[in-house]
Amino acid sequence: MRDGKYAAWFRTPRAEGTGVVHLAEGRISGSDSFFTYGGSYRFDDEQRFTAVLTTRRYADGPPTVFGLDEVQVNLSGVCNGAMATCSGTAREAPDVMFEVTLIYSQEDAPAVEARGAVVKLNDKLPKGLDSRSRPRHFPPSSRPPAS
Repeated sequence: MRDGKYAAWFRTPRAEGTGVVHLAEGRISGSDSFFTYGGSYRFDDEQRFTAVLTTRRYADGPPTVFGLDEVQVNLSGVCNGAMATCSGTAREAPDVMFEVTLIYSQEDAPAVEARGAVVKLNDKLPKGLDSRSRPRHFPPSSRPPAS
């Protein structure tokens, strides 16, 4: 796995959800609409890794896939190119199997240099007022006002 942003799909037998996870130099951070994630990971070899993930609620909303707001999950998994899968259990809910699929998200493309695309409009705009810019006066309506 390379450092960067990942789309996360997580699930338990109780529920499933999605979020965004950032991996950088062995550290995990991320969030979804209701929770923040943190933790760490390390590689055992070229493909296998272990991770410890914690969750913390920051907004009111539905229950987590564990049924608890704050958990610490021990995970083990494998990565293959731009995708990783892992599974494990939370210390606070050891009977609930947790699975995660991570899909690497390409970084945003750099902004195109705009200096070469500047168009001067001052010479192309009309010099005086035309029919589109004059105030229009409409005759009074003969229909009775709506009540």
